[in-house]
Amino acid sequence: MRYQISHTTTYRYDESVQLQPHIIRLLPRSDSWQTLQSFSLLVTPMPLEQSHYTDLDGNHLVKLWFDPGLHTSSLEVQILSQVETHKANPFDYLLEPWALSLPYDYPASLLQQLQPYLSGRSVGYSQSLDPAAVQLAQEIWQVHPGHPLQFLSGLNQRIYASCEYSVRETGEPQMPGITWSTKAGSCRDYTVLFIEVCRAVGLAARFVSGYHEGDPDSPERHLHAWAEVYLPGAGWRGYDPTLGLLVSDRHIALAASAIPRYAAPITGAIMPGRVQSHLSYQLRIQPEVATGTESSTPF
Repeated sequence: MRYQISHTTTYRYDESVQLQPHIIRLLPRSDSWQTLQSFSLLVTPMPLEQSHYTDLDGNHLVKLWFDPGLHTSSLEVQILSQVETHKANPFDYLLEPWALSLPYDYPASLLQQLQPYLSGRSVGYSQSLDPAAVQLAQEIWQVHPGHPLQFLSGLNQRIYASCEYSVRETGEPQMPGITWSTKAGSCRDYTVLFIEVCRAVGLAARFVSGYHEGDPDSPERHLHAWAEVYLPGAGWRGYDPTLGLLVSDRHIALAASAIPRYAAPITGAIMPGRVQSHLSYQLRIQPEVATGTESSTPF
């Protein structure tokens, strides 16, 4: 599928502020799952400078910094991009023979690389795994003992069927235990719960921010979040507990990290810090069927 994306984010402040450096994580990534064909960024007020760079997770970021003498009551970030997604079939893989059953006995070199995605500390809330997530992992395990793919599908469906979705535009994800005890949350709350349960059984997982094509009959579109699980022999594979789906060519990934805050679409600070800000945004995702005959050049 090919998608045209228009995404405008506006912050309005209760009084005039100075803008500190901001980081933009709104460039769709280019990999075997999708290709970024074009991208433009318009920021108002205009930054003094901007730089593109790659972070430790391999995400493409833009850093903005502003004239120290500038005072403004708003900040607007407009993104226009065209992306082609490739993975219509999310099952196009074979697991390594040693990865057909849980728990995994990872080779030492792989275990070292995956450590940030296996540690409960990566969620950023506590020094150990959330007890509610551990309990949920045990319940899913009883139904699908030792079967990694069945475990993941069962977990995906369990969260999807059990929890009530709510839109929450700002703020850190809830602790996994809160999401599961209240059976309610946003897509990022579902994702953090899913990740924590995966780590409880030794599956490496990370947080992904991005977009989903959405309901074509509804004009509303929102930023989205889901999990990716590292499956030996298959690499990173996406699971979306908000929609109860495996990720395929209807999702567009922006950034991924073991720690959710490092996949946040926009981060930055203002001075004075006590000023209240109000967020609004407009998002349009226009799909069209890719012909496969045109050449494309990643950004």
